[in-house]
Amino acid sequence: MEWFNVGKIVNTHGIRGEVRVISQTDFPEERYEVGAELGIFIPGEKKPTIVKVASARAHKNFILLTFEGYPFIQDVEKFKGSELKIHEKYLDDLGDDEFYYHEIVGCTVFDEEDNEIGEITEILQTGANDVWTVKGVNGKMHYIPVILDVVKEVDVDEKRITIELMDGLLS
Repeated sequence: MEWFNVGKIVNTHGIRGEVRVISQTDFPEERYEVGAELGIFIPGEKKPTIVKVASARAHKNFILLTFEGYPFIQDVEKFKGSELKIHEKYLDDLGDDEFYYHEIVGCTVFDEEDNEIGEITEILQTGANDVWTVKGVNGKMHYIPVILDVVKEVDVDEKRITIELMDGLLS
């Protein structure tokens, strides 16, 4: 039984049980739709708290969620700092050249000459395109735009990604 990250609860919002979520999914409309089942992984607890989304709305750079059975701020304060995850049974099959975040994070990035650049640690959503945060073999952080001119090959089974090094990309 596997769970996959879709967001992080960073705070509460108002007094009516809303939580402020930093989304970490390419499918926010689907993951946070009313009735969607999520697991809240509270730091230090062994089992997730299973919740159903009662409402969802965008607010600035966050998603504001309420959960069925948690109508007040006192009910959700304990969720601050928790990870929001979806059970594997809710994952849909993706098309060719589409990947879930959990398939990309942890991949090793190489240039076209097979030189190792580093490992993807995070995916940033910029609006225009995603950006992969890569911890370089030298410890330096690199930011790789996920565009066709740069990303040449993705092999999630081998956890290997090949990119074209454009001028200034690793500086």
